[in-house]
Amino acid sequence: MARPDPAEVRKLTDADITEQVDDIRRELFDLRFQQATRQLTNTHRFKDARIKLAQLLTVQQERSSSNTSS
Repeated sequence: MARPDPAEVRKLTDADITEQVDDIRRELFDLRFQQATRQLTNTHRFKDARIKLAQLLTVQQERSSSNTSS
């Protein structure tokens, strides 16, 4: 999974961001399960998924705080 450019993340709609957040959280769950059963070989996927999740949540939080302050 390539790390997204923050400018590309900001172009997404709110629905797309919510969908991607759910997908990444599901992926992280699956990765933790694979790691617990010793089936995970690409441990770097944890870091990539967490970084992408953080970027998406940051943009989502920025939008929600700008909507409430307006």
